Amino acid sequence: MVSISTEAAALWPAPQALGPVNAIVRLPGSKSLTNRLLVLAALSDETSRIRRPLRARDTELMVAALRGLGTEIIDQGDDWVITPGPLNGPAQVDCGLAGNVMRFVPAISVLATGRIDFDGDPRARARPLAPLIQTLGTLGAELVDPNSGRLPFSVLGRGKLPGGPAGIDASESSQFISALLLAGCRYDHGLLLRSVGPGVPSLPHVDMTVAMLRQSGVAVERLSGPAWHVPAGTPRVGSVSVEPDLSNALPFFAAAMITGGRCVVPNWPTQSVQPLDIVASIVASFGGSLSTGTEGLAVQGGAQLTGSDLDMHEVGELVPTVTALASLAATPTVIRGVAHLRGHETDRLAALAEEFTALGGDVTQTEDGLRINPRRLGPGVFHTYDDHRLATTGAIVGLAVPGVLVENVATTGKTLPEFTSLWQHMLGNAAA
Repeated sequence: MVSISTEAAALWPAPQALGPVNAIVRLPGSKSLTNRLLVLAALSDETSRIRRPLRARDTELMVAALRGLGTEIIDQGDDWVITPGPLNGPAQVDCGLAGNVMRFVPAISVLATGRIDFDGDPRARARPLAPLIQTLGTLGAELVDPNSGRLPFSVLGRGKLPGGPAGIDASESSQFISALLLAGCRYDHGLLLRSVGPGVPSLPHVDMTVAMLRQSGVAVERLSGPAWHVPAGTPRVGSVSVEPDLSNALPFFAAAMITGGRCVVPNWPTQSVQPLDIVASIVASFGGSLSTGTEGLAVQGGAQLTGSDLDMHEVGELVPTVTALASLAATPTVIRGVAHLRGHETDRLAALAEEFTALGGDVTQTEDGLRINPRRLGPGVFHTYDDHRLATTGAIVGLAVPGVLVENVATTGKTLPEFTSLWQHMLGNAAA
């Protein structure tokens, strides 16, 4: 049984949809892209500009960490302008609950001079880090109090790292690989990284990292295995605009699908590094359709939600939203390949099963996922466990189920501080 925050939190009455959603929702930039660009800019040798970055808890924690290591990051209107400097300690890095920060920053802190201390929220101390810590040690890093591969721990930076060949078990998180690929270009001998575990979840995020390194002038090579070769070099970001976040778009697309309506996210690029094809397949499996055009990225709901059998190993972060869709569908759904979600912001599989069951649903855990048999849901409190994806899931359920109260909806500030206002705006465009 998962634990619920003992702090008193406001209960947000999730609004119902009075008819089909017909909305244009302007979303901020992607968290994954923003944080990767910040790291690459800090590793550069020239000033960079990130346009339309996401400003949320996870990205602000990354900014604070990089500033603490000596990188200058200033606000210019809506942009961040980053001027790299020598990476130096001592520094204390607050990881919060941000996986990007607790994994990306240690990999670059080995290039700093001095001691860098890492800690975060209580739940962050339960999130897996051991494979990354062990691999950094293999590559020549010196660490203090690794706490059996969990926070808190410290890096004793010597200003450089030999790098070279290494293996890593990334079966718990693809962020281990992304962290090392981002930093590896600044290791003395680059990096030859090979996956040695049973598999890598969320590989599209690794592909995103590779694409961004290449766009920054680093000639990463994907090898069989899988493995990656990152040559020693200096990334150059230049001036880059951040595209909207596909993961944050999905709850709004779910609203269109549940209500048989339509939702458009404007400013979508013609070429995206996010897994759009996989999302299109998921949308289609539930009876909807996804399209791109001059107006942006659009989802049209179908006549009825239908369940499906889905392997979501590559897009595990979408499982909470998909579980909400499945709970309101006409036929059962099975979600497979996502055992690694037990190590996310909370044990997401246990939390989803518990919360939907409390509302009268039939959501059960399997060895590597969930089985959802649709049932009529009733009112109640939907707990979030300080997990932003759980908060948006409760809001989705509330569209169709009266009396749903979302506990601590403010946790959406982790990646989308404007969530509740955007949600209300979307419903303001619903047809009566």
